[in-house]
Amino acid sequence: MKTIKFLTVAVLVVLGSFNLYAQQTEKPTIVFVHGVWADGSSWSNQISALQAKGYPVISVQNPITSLQDDVTATKHAIAHAKGDVILVGHSWGGFVITQAGNDPKVKGLVYVAAFAPELGESIPALATKAPEVALSKYFEPSNGFLYLSREGVRTVFAQDLSEKQQNMIFATQEPAAQGVFAEVSGEPAWKTKASWYIVAKSDKAIHPDLERLMAKRSNAKTTEIEASHVVMLSHPKEVTSIIEEAATAAK
Repeated sequence: MKTIKFLTVAVLVVLGSFNLYAQQTEKPTIVFVHGVWADGSSWSNQISALQAKGYPVISVQNPITSLQDDVTATKHAIAHAKGDVILVGHSWGGFVITQAGNDPKVKGLVYVAAFAPELGESIPALATKAPEVALSKYFEPSNGFLYLSREGVRTVFAQDLSEKQQNMIFATQEPAAQGVFAEVSGEPAWKTKASWYIVAKSDKAIHPDLERLMAKRSNAKTTEIEASHVVMLSHPKEVTSIIEEAATAAK
């Protein structure tokens, strides 16, 4: 009888240790949030690389009809994720994760050439803090939405990609409701959450100096990469590495 009790206790100890180890080593879910003139597939390189390393991954499909709509879509992904979450936002996606990141499940924010607004800021307000970019010259209005022209993709959005890649971006772009550019930020999550920021040094969509300003005031760990606005496509390994760094820090 004593032997049976001893074995039972031993098994429970081993199982308890295993469960504790599993909790400690469980990887956070990486939730990707794309920007304007993109879709969830813009993160395809990072998704494949992270899944291969055992990370749960969700890539949100933003409607880009309003800030609230995009935040709601991201919150659905956060709610669906099991355990901790790292939010990764590109461009307009940074505006979205700045709001959605206030969810308690979110342990870190990764801004990839992205907006990181302060309370009450809009994109036009942010634009006054750095030299002007030529992006708006390539807008193509259509039924209340803005598309980016093929020339805009080639010259100011993805100038360091191949023509084939540029054509794919042009074909799959998700346009933005014109009203989103006037949206105002609520309380920013970067004030309470650990943050990382990737500055695209040759960005012609968001000026690199504005990216540096936002990274600095959000106290983000900052990396600069010689790249266009779509740095996650032109430098996939470097971007993935920084996301992994954020995920490891969240454990």
